[in-house]
Amino acid sequence: MRADARKNRDHLLAVAGTAITEQGVDVSLRDIARRADVGLATLLRHFPTREALLDALLRTSFDELTAKAGELQTSSSPEDALVSWLRDCVAWTTEYRGVTVLMAAAIEDTESALHASCVTLRAAGARLLTRAQAAGMARSDIDGADLFALVAMLAWLGDQPSLAPRADRLFEVVANAILTTARSSDAEEEHRPRACR
Repeated sequence: MRADARKNRDHLLAVAGTAITEQGVDVSLRDIARRADVGLATLLRHFPTREALLDALLRTSFDELTAKAGELQTSSSPEDALVSWLRDCVAWTTEYRGVTVLMAAAIEDTESALHASCVTLRAAGARLLTRAQAAGMARSDIDGADLFALVAMLAWLGDQPSLAPRADRLFEVVANAILTTARSSDAEEEHRPRACR
């Protein structure tokens, strides 16, 4: 790719990232093009579909979360690795409102530009879950697909203004439901009634 074409592509991705953070993944492609001071045809020349744009925008984050799972497998206990990755994954998905809906659809759609990235990310989480299950630290009746769905559910909570204040507490509830032994946490301490402290 020529230097000027790469510069234009990078500019479009930066503008798209801001627009999606502000308005969610359903933001108009025409609006993104307008913000970037280019025509819609120029945007579509670089990114022919919304999913192609999102894949390019999110690929680095997908790769980082996948790499993080690999690092956690060797650097942390099975339960800490699983919960840490789950927390990072949920935090990332809440940056882009609505992205989990597209990710859930992309998992089933082999033609989706997001399919390969989503499958790889789900597999990374599944490996952490399997490791925790093998160590007897996570319940055995869930799999990587369930874990991926829980990420989507927790991200959805964070997207709802009325529920967002409960998101951290509910994350801890879900994390403890996945594990076979309950974890203590600052979030639990914070929400425990004062008389019990």
